[in-house]
Amino acid sequence: MAALTPSAAARPKPEGAGRRRRPRVWRGVVGLIAAVYFLGPLVASVIFTVDVPGQGLTLNSYSGIFGAEGFWDSLRLTLELAAATIAATLLLLVPALIAVRLTAPRLRVLLEVLCSLPLVVPAVALTAGISSVLQWGPDHLADTPLFQTFTAIQNPDFPAVLLLAYVLMALPLAYRTLDAGLRALDLRTLVEAARNCGASWPRTVFQVVLPNLRGALLNTGFLTLALVLGEYTVASILGYRPFAVWIVSLGGSNAQVSVSVSVLSLVLTWVLLLLLAAAGRGRAARPQRRVRANAATDTGRDIDTDIDTVSASVTDTDPATAAVTDTDTVQEKS
Repeated sequence: MAALTPSAAARPKPEGAGRRRRPRVWRGVVGLIAAVYFLGPLVASVIFTVDVPGQGLTLNSYSGIFGAEGFWDSLRLTLELAAATIAATLLLLVPALIAVRLTAPRLRVLLEVLCSLPLVVPAVALTAGISSVLQWGPDHLADTPLFQTFTAIQNPDFPAVLLLAYVLMALPLAYRTLDAGLRALDLRTLVEAARNCGASWPRTVFQVVLPNLRGALLNTGFLTLALVLGEYTVASILGYRPFAVWIVSLGGSNAQVSVSVSVLSLVLTWVLLLLLAAAGRGRAARPQRRVRANAATDTGRDIDTDIDTVSASVTDTDPATAAVTDTDTVQEKS
C-alpha cells in the first residue's frame, strides 16, 4: 500500500499553486483617484467654511445658517414643492404603468418615449416655452375666466407652474425606477390572485401591488427630492426663490454661509441615500431569513421523524429484543 500511494512530494501541484498572488495595484490607484475626485472638492469646501483669515478655525458660518435671511422661507417652499412633485409623479405614473402592463402591453413603448422626452428638451428651452405660455394670460385671456387660473399658478407663496415643470423633469427618472420595480414582479399573477380572492381593484392596488413596489417607490421619491432640492435654472429664470436660488443669491453677500449650506445639503443627501439603501437591503434580507428559518425548522422536524422511524424499525427488527420478548411470552404462558 505504501508503494502504491504517492508521496506528498511526488503529487502534482495544482496549476498556479507556486505563484504568489500579486497585489492588484490598479484597484488601489482607481480607488484613490475616485476618492480624490469626489472628496477633494468637499474637503476644500469644508476648509473654506471653517478657516477664516485672521480668526483661525471657527464654526460661525455653520451657526449662522439658521439665522440667515430667507433660509426658512426658501426651505419651506422647496420642501412643499418636493412633496407635491413626488405625489403628483406617483399618482400620474403608477396607475398608468399598471394599466399598460395589464391591459395594453403594446403601449409600453409609447409611454416610455413620452416619459423620456424631457431628457431631450434642455431646461432653458423648457423655461422659455413656459414663459411664452404664461404671457398669453395678460395678452389674450384678460377677459376670460382662464386669466385667474394663469394668475393663480404663478402665486409666489406656492408657484404651481414650478410644480408642473418639476413633474415633467422628474418623469424620466421616475419612469425608469418604477418600470424596473414592475419588471421584477409577476404583476398579472398577483392581480389575478387578489381578484380571485374577492379583492376590489383599489384593495388590490393598495394592499397587493404597492407593498411589492415599496423599494421602487422609495427610490422614486428620493430621486425626485434630490431633483427639486438642486434645481436652479427653471426657478431662477421664472423669478422664484426656492432653496437652490437662495443659496446662489446668498453667495454674493456671505460666501462662507452659502458654501456651508451647500455642504450640509450634500451631506444630508448622502445620508438619505445610505438610509434608503440600508432599508432596501433590510427588507430584502428579511424574506431570506424567514425562508432559512422555515427550512431549518422543517429540516429539524424531518430529522426527528426519521429518527423516530429508524428507532421503531430497529426495535421491530433487533434479534436480541425479539428473543427477550419471546422468552417473556413463554414464561408468562408457563
